[in-house]
Amino acid sequence: MIGAKIRQMRQARGMSLSELAEEASVAKSYLSAIERNLQTNPSILFVEKISMVLDVSVDILIRKDANIDSQPLDSEWLQIFRDARDSGVPKERLEECLAFYKWRDQQS
Repeated sequence: MIGAKIRQMRQARGMSLSELAEEASVAKSYLSAIERNLQTNPSILFVEKISMVLDVSVDILIRKDANIDSQPLDSEWLQIFRDARDSGVPKERLEECLAFYKWRDQQS
C-alpha cells in the first residue's frame, strides 16, 4: 500500500527512483523494495524523508483511507503553487481565480 502510493506520487512528479532516493537520502535499493512491496514496514524516519521530497504529509503515505487523486499534481503544477505561495498570494485569492474560471466556463 505505502509502496504503491510512493511510486504513484514519484511518477506523477516525473522523478526517477534514483532521484527520489538521492533527494531523500535513502538507499535506492530499499526504496525499490518498498515500492515493490517486498518491504512493507518502513521506519517513520524513512517515511518522513520521502514525504518531504514528495511534498506531502506523512499521513497521506501511511493511512489506508487517505485518498490520492487519480491524477496527482505534476512537478509544474507544484511549482506554480509554490511560486504563488512564495510570492505572497493568499489561498483565498487563488480560490477566487478558480471560482471565476469555473463561472466563465459555465457561461460558455
